[in-house]
Order: sequence, then C-alpha cells, then structure tokens
Amino acid sequence: MTPADKDPKPLLPSIDGPDGLSDLSDEQLQRVAQEVRELIVDVIGEIGGHFGANLGTCELSVALHSLLDSPRDKILWDVGHQAYPHKVLTGRRDELHTIRKYEGLAPFCSVFESEHDIMGAGHASTSVGYGVGLKEGMRKGVGEDGKVVAVIGDGALTGGVAYEALHLAGGLQTPMVIVLNDNGMSISPNVGAISRYFNRIRLNPRLYHAREDAEERLSKLPLGLGRRLERLGPEVKSAIKAYWAPGLLFEELDLAYVGVIDGHDMVALRVALSEALAAERPVVVHIHTVKGKGFEPAEEGGLEGMEKWHAAKPNSIVDRKPAPKKEEPKPVAVQESDAPASIAPEKLESPPPVAPPQYTAVFADAMVAEAERDPRVVGITAAMAGGTGLNKLQKERPGQYHDVGIAEQEAVLFASGLAIQGAKPVCAIYSTFLQRAYDQIVHDVGLQKLNVVFAMDRAGLVGDDGPTHHGAFDISYFRAVPNIVVMAPRDEAALVHMLRTALEHDGPIAMRYPRGAAEGVPMPDAPEAIEIGKGELLLPGERVVLLGYGYGVQVGLRAAEILREHGLEPTVADARFAKPLDEELIRKLASEHELLVTIEENVLSGGFGSGVLELVEDAFADDEGERARVMRIGLPDRYVTHGKPALIREEVGFTGESVAERVLSAIRTPETVSG
Repeated sequence: MTPADKDPKPLLPSIDGPDGLSDLSDEQLQRVAQEVRELIVDVIGEIGGHFGANLGTCELSVALHSLLDSPRDKILWDVGHQAYPHKVLTGRRDELHTIRKYEGLAPFCSVFESEHDIMGAGHASTSVGYGVGLKEGMRKGVGEDGKVVAVIGDGALTGGVAYEALHLAGGLQTPMVIVLNDNGMSISPNVGAISRYFNRIRLNPRLYHAREDAEERLSKLPLGLGRRLERLGPEVKSAIKAYWAPGLLFEELDLAYVGVIDGHDMVALRVALSEALAAERPVVVHIHTVKGKGFEPAEEGGLEGMEKWHAAKPNSIVDRKPAPKKEEPKPVAVQESDAPASIAPEKLESPPPVAPPQYTAVFADAMVAEAERDPRVVGITAAMAGGTGLNKLQKERPGQYHDVGIAEQEAVLFASGLAIQGAKPVCAIYSTFLQRAYDQIVHDVGLQKLNVVFAMDRAGLVGDDGPTHHGAFDISYFRAVPNIVVMAPRDEAALVHMLRTALEHDGPIAMRYPRGAAEGVPMPDAPEAIEIGKGELLLPGERVVLLGYGYGVQVGLRAAEILREHGLEPTVADARFAKPLDEELIRKLASEHELLVTIEENVLSGGFGSGVLELVEDAFADDEGERARVMRIGLPDRYVTHGKPALIREEVGFTGESVAERVLSAIRTPETVSG
C-alpha cells in the first residue's frame, strides 16, 4: 500500500456543486460525507449554529445529490436546520463560516440564496405538502419535470399538517419519495431484519397492497397457525401485522414503505433511494440516523447529549472536541500589608458584575411559583420545553406540564379543553410558531372567551434565526380578535406581575416578551395583578411624548436620554396594553403634547401604533381643540434578515438614536443626532 492510499487526497475541495458527485464510487461518497461532517464540526464549532441534526444528514445529503440532478430534481428539507450538508454540496462550502451572520448564509434554506433551495420555510412539518404540490404541478405539464424528494424528521411528524399531506399524496398516488429521517429512536434488530424482507415486496409493482399480501402470508403459516389466526379475527391479525411490518401506517395510506435503513451506510442508502425513485409512486424511505454523528459528546450522550448539542455555541469546539472550560480568574487577595494606597485599585478584589437574567428564565421561575400557588395552573409547550423555559416546570411540577409535540394547533385546542374544565392553561409558544394556531385562537379561544394564557417568547427581532423566526406579527394578529387582552412587560418585574394578571383574568389574554437578557431591575417580593387596560406614566415632560410598548419602552427611555442632550425634556410612558388601550392616558398625552411617538417591535400594519392612531383620531374627531400629531415607529413592511439583534435593529431604525433623530426632524429642530 502506498502512502497515498493510506492518506488519500481530500475529495470535498474539488466538489463545487452536486454534479461533482455523480461519478464517485460508494466508497468515495462515504469519504465525502465524512469530510462534510468534519467541516461542519470545525466551522460550526467555532462560529456556532445548528449542529447535531446536520451531523446526522451528511450521508443522506451526499446520497441524494449523487442520485439526483438538482435543481431540476427537487430536494425539500424539513426543517432547514438539518440542511447544512446540502448547502456545502451546492456551492456554498466556502461561505459556511458566514451562516447565521448578518449578510451571510441564511440559517435555513432560502429560495433567494440558491437555486438548489426549493423551499425556504423555517417551521416544521411542511416539506411533504410542498412536495405533493410540486410533483402534481409537474404531472399537469407545468414547468420542468423531475424527481421530488421530501426529507422530514421524525419529530416533524407530530405536526398535523404532515399527515394532511401524506393523506393527499396517497390519495393522488403522487410519485415522490418521502425520506423519514428518524434520529430519535432505536431500531430493534429483529424488526429491522423483517423490515428488509418486506422492502423487496413493497417496491414490487405487482404487490403494492402490502396489507392483503401480509394477510395471505399470515394465513399460510405452518402447523395450523394460519387457520387459528383466521378464527381470532381481524383485530388480532392487524396487531400482528403492525408488529412485523412497522410501516403499516404508511401502507394504509397507500404509501409504499422502505425501512428501516441505516442512514450512515452509503451503500444501503443509495440502494433504497434508487429503488424508491424508480417506483413511480409515493414511497416512504425510513432511515435511522444519529443526531450528532461523529461527535462523541452528542453521539454517546444519549437524549441529553443530543439536546445539548442540537446547536453549538461559538467557540464551543476545539480540535473536534468540546472546548475546555475556562478557569475563573482568581481574585487578588488583599494582605494586611497591602494598604489600598500602595496598590493599584484594579488589583483589589471586587465582586463581578451580576448579569441580568434571561426573560425566558424569569418566566420559567414565575411559572413554577404560580403552579405551586394554584394547582389549576398548567404549562403547555409544542416541542419547545427548553426554549420556553417550561423544562423547569416539567422537572419541578411534572403533573402540571404537557408537551404536545410540534403541534401548535393541538396545544391551543388542548388548552381550550382544560379551560372549559376550569384549569388555568398557559400556552408557552414562540411568537412566530403561534401563528400556526391562529384558527384556534380566533374560533376556539376568542369566540368562547376561554381563560387561555398565551405566553409568547421571542417576540420582536430574535437575531440569527432570521425572518422565519422573528416575532414580528403577534400584536397585529391578536389585536384583530375580539375578547382578547394583549399586553407586554417593559422589564422582568413587569413580566412577573403580568403573568399573575393573566392567571387571575377571566378570559383570553396574551403576553409577549423578547429573547435575551432582561433589564436587571429589582424583582418584586410578590407578584401583583395589574388593572387591565391601564398604562403608566414613567417620566413627565413636554412637547414630545414617547409611548412605548414592551421592549419599545426601553428604546423610548434611551431616546429620551439623547433628546435631553438636545435641550428637549420628553415625556415617557409605558402603554402596557395594546388591547384594550388606556384611552384616558392617551387622550391626556395627545392633548398636552405636540408629538406623540408610539414605539413597538412589531410590524406597523395593524400594530400597537395603529391602535393608538385610531384611538386619537376617533377621540378628537368632534373636538376642535388641538391634539398631538402621531408618529409610529416599528418594524418595516418587509421580512427582516438574520443577524445579531443590535445589527438588525440598527438596520431597521429601531434604536434610541434613530428614534431621537426622527423626533428632532419631526419637530423641525435643526440639530441632528451624531453616531
């Protein structure tokens, strides 16, 4: 064996697109997959980003692109956080280090970024529905014909929309491949062996109806077993078939089933996918992958390791291993002989500054406290226990916690049933994901005036995850619904008070709060309910009033500091409620100031500012007296890109500096704000 054979030249640097895979052998393709994996470990370990799921799809990405002609053939990734290998193989290898950064690669697939990204959704369970539509369009002669493959994770199959699409695909007999990327369960060797036996049957065009075939085989079992099974009835036969044929659910929907395939075995993957692509009918290819494959802490750490390494923090990996924990610097001990006058002040021991808590952590603690106070309180999450902070409730009060999976509609319906029975359900769901349950908010909660609490984390601009995850619309979509109270805290103390307010309120109520660190204000000894629809005057002033909502209050306070440097003393107020608005406070502010500025981290259309403007117009319609002009500040009428929150807030003008500059311009002050 030559030295070159022992250490073959890397293949990935020469692959600039998926067509570079077509002539490689299975062994070479396996090597490419491993090189992609190592690249992801190195790059994402340094800059941070989605991690574990991507390490599990390296072989799958290589196998698909080696068999298909993208973008003529369509590969749909559900959700795009497992599509980094796909990005690497489709001409974006050298840009991987920019992913999730401002003006860099998008965190999910993006139709604006590459012709190989067919869908750009960042919410789960949608790829099959996209795929059915794509292929049926091709069958009707619309656009260029090609193969269609939808990749969906086992977790995404908890979303009801995925089953609606599977039902449609089976009914239409849409010729497409659905890859079920199962990275959350172990596969029994016995089941796997039997499944491989049935694979050959399910892809045989003469034996599409596996149910009837399985019944025939069961009836022919030797030693009289077949006749005995016939006498036991259809229920027992179905149960036995389901045991021996794990894909029976898909077969009943008229979808052929192949599985379970080792998702890290290139040969097995390519054989299964090739046969499925040639079947010319809907086929589910069930593969088993390891979340975090090739990175020992994730691969060997069980469910805890998989969850921890779902995403990697910046500089969390060095030499393909977890970065060593940094030792805390030891404080300088002050000896008796070290008089303060004789040593530098910076060398004296001083306590480190205490960072403000995360809003999510404040909500988590408040939920546990409320659940301990009232056994009727129930926390509900849609597969985001850690992200919403409800994992703490799960640990400390498991009987008052429920996870419904990636099924926001069911979360709200489940909460509705609990509320009817007299419970106090709290749906803790990201603002962007709650959009998926809007029908339930309108018909099942709002119409029936049920006391369901909506706790919306990640409201406003969330940063690196970009436009699919910004919580930019919830004020607008909640304001349109009758019977619902809509509120937002300006800091962590207000959040605790508002959660108590929501649980004591008799009706639907929604509360939004941002991602990240809170303001560092003192926490109350005990939460107190706030009067519904009452705002709060924070700083009295003249000429200009800055009326903030939620995080907009902090922006307003910063703008007020800058305006005072320019000789203005603006009034600052916290609306606290977007619905109902504090009409008395707003009328007073509008009548006593020249300019009323509303500040909200939400789209302007239909948002908090729109509500204030409507109120002022209506309140002063028959009044000949003067009233303030209204300036609305919020998010633009476009999808905001990804990047650090400070960068994108500056881009859209949602900063104290930008607000102050607009105010100075609006009141015709010649000064401008520098920097």
